[in-house]
Amino acid sequence: MTETELYYLLALQKVEGVGDIVAKKLITSCGNAEAVFQTKAKQLSAIDGIGSSLIKKLKDQSVFEKAASEMKFISENNIQPLFFLEDQYPEKLKHCIDGPVLLFASGTFDLKNQKIISIVGTRQITSYGIEFCKNLIADLAPLNPIIVSGFAYGVDIVAHQAAMEENLQTIGVVAHGLDKIYPKIHKKYVAKMEKNGGFMTEFWSATNPEKENFVRRNRIVAGMSEATIVIESAEKGGSLITANVANDYNRDVFAVPGRVSDKYSQGCNNLIKIQKANVLTSAADLIYMLNWDIEKPTKAIQKQLFVALNDDEQKIYDYLLKNGKEVMDLIAIECGFPIFKISGILLNMELKGLIRPLPGKLFEAI
Repeated sequence: MTETELYYLLALQKVEGVGDIVAKKLITSCGNAEAVFQTKAKQLSAIDGIGSSLIKKLKDQSVFEKAASEMKFISENNIQPLFFLEDQYPEKLKHCIDGPVLLFASGTFDLKNQKIISIVGTRQITSYGIEFCKNLIADLAPLNPIIVSGFAYGVDIVAHQAAMEENLQTIGVVAHGLDKIYPKIHKKYVAKMEKNGGFMTEFWSATNPEKENFVRRNRIVAGMSEATIVIESAEKGGSLITANVANDYNRDVFAVPGRVSDKYSQGCNNLIKIQKANVLTSAADLIYMLNWDIEKPTKAIQKQLFVALNDDEQKIYDYLLKNGKEVMDLIAIECGFPIFKISGILLNMELKGLIRPLPGKLFEAI
């Protein structure tokens, strides 16, 4: 994107009455943002939903002064603008009708050909939630996913920290301009995140983290991800909004179940109960539901195959060698393991290259 293109895009964003949906319609109809301002009123009026009031507001010259000021901030702070028609823009977010026309990014990341998941939840995360979140990300690390969250207290920052510990890309989608950090106490994580990941926002500089901005932020978190995971949530909360948006975008949603008496499991349990989320008890559930493949260095593994097996894995491996393809539930029954334990064992065996998952919850020995 050239400086001229960015200039007119920013100006278009500042036209009163032009939101993301209208901006996309104008750009698609006219060819680009500059052409929107140069197109005659008669031609603009022929575009569905574009009335005389909006056409008049497109003549407001003050938007160009605002665009020039924001361009200066972008240039001086090494901000990367991401236009919704360009390759660098998150691919899945392109398909969301209300996705931002422009995103502003800071850091170092590569979104191409990547598995992207969002992890959200309560700001009052419990020890149970912390442990589950860290174990989940550690177990997923061999697949090299990008971890997206909102850089807030609780589940968000735990997810970002766990991703950094596993050397995974992690992106914080924030509800304010990139000239500030919220909450301020998280400033200590910024430099490390920007070395392998960073921050994204749709908001211009000088935009404060107002309440309504977090709702808008949530649609980006959900929209750019292949799946949204709710670790913990009370009966009401922002993470449930993100889960609902993800469902509206036809994305997979997962929720970690908890005891019915636990306040911060009520939201997750309700999502599962009304079938708006899949049950997530381990990384294996996510890998299976998303049909993620695990690359296995089979030749190297075969040389030390039996050395790597513990007793539980040996029992399952021998069973699969004898019986061929089998469903997870039957493996658990025949090998004498509870369901909650078998999923973790099968995941470890997948990561070691001992077995492979197949459609229908089937597994077979390699």
